[in-house]
Amino acid sequence: MKVEFWGVRGSLPTPLSPDQLLSKICAVVQRITPADLESSDSRERFVNSLPASLKSTIGGNTACVEMLNKNNTLFIMDAGSGIRPLGKKYGSVKNLVCHIFISHFHWDHIQGLPFFDPIYNPSTEIHFYSCHPDCEKLLRDQMEYCYFPVPLSSCTKNMHFHIVKEGEPFVVDGVTVNTKKMFHPSDSYSYSFEEDGKKFVYATDLEIQPGDSNDGTQTSVFSDADVLVLDSQYTVEEGFIKESWGHSTFNKGIDFGLSWGVKNIYLFHHDPTYDDKKIHSILESARWYLDYGENKSLNVHIASEGTSITL
Repeated sequence: MKVEFWGVRGSLPTPLSPDQLLSKICAVVQRITPADLESSDSRERFVNSLPASLKSTIGGNTACVEMLNKNNTLFIMDAGSGIRPLGKKYGSVKNLVCHIFISHFHWDHIQGLPFFDPIYNPSTEIHFYSCHPDCEKLLRDQMEYCYFPVPLSSCTKNMHFHIVKEGEPFVVDGVTVNTKKMFHPSDSYSYSFEEDGKKFVYATDLEIQPGDSNDGTQTSVFSDADVLVLDSQYTVEEGFIKESWGHSTFNKGIDFGLSWGVKNIYLFHHDPTYDDKKIHSILESARWYLDYGENKSLNVHIASEGTSITL
């Protein structure tokens, strides 16, 4: 399985502001020495030596993750604004078949669908999966005329809506998929995907509860995951202030991952008020927190647009 992040923000799209860009440029300029400019090699070394928060960006699109199985079948987790650039990748592909898994219907997870180019290609075949019985109605409603000029009924006719049951595995092109409802306003569902002994888990918009680490109903979804994409929107302090808002913190995420034998966690659904520096500082805190314990079997990463993972 191959995974790529196209949108990693929560709540609403967060483009890099002019002031944030200028701040990055100034910070880079302050680090340059004459020796760094002597040759193309020295300039390249200088750029490579910069911290990630200066030489790249987390990205500003809302939740969308691409996964390809061994047959290169397209799986998409959520249709936030990140699905728009993903659609540019596949927009001219004829007879495209894609499988879109919706965690829930808060707007930051479906708002990109009207801008997903493949839905306007009549040869495209789209399968939507959700545990919410009103999936089709909710997706159609956001494209009604008063919200968007093109209704879903004018898109490809090869559109199928699958209502799946929590905890009942099903198979899509050789990939075993399972679901689990998590704590979040209006319910959000996590998905696990297993192929050839590898497991990828997409778990966004959830607030980890005290009993989650030993809840037997979660075993088939989370246990021994190779990669877990996990909502970690808040700092520890904000986690206390915003209790019951439906999002988690990095420390709870790490404890959760350790309890289920997860190998890699990607912190996800970044708060729209956090800039790149703040998000990378959260990653540093998460790694410090992980190193403080004795268990070294877990690795923690940050989810950023363009990051690719091969399982």
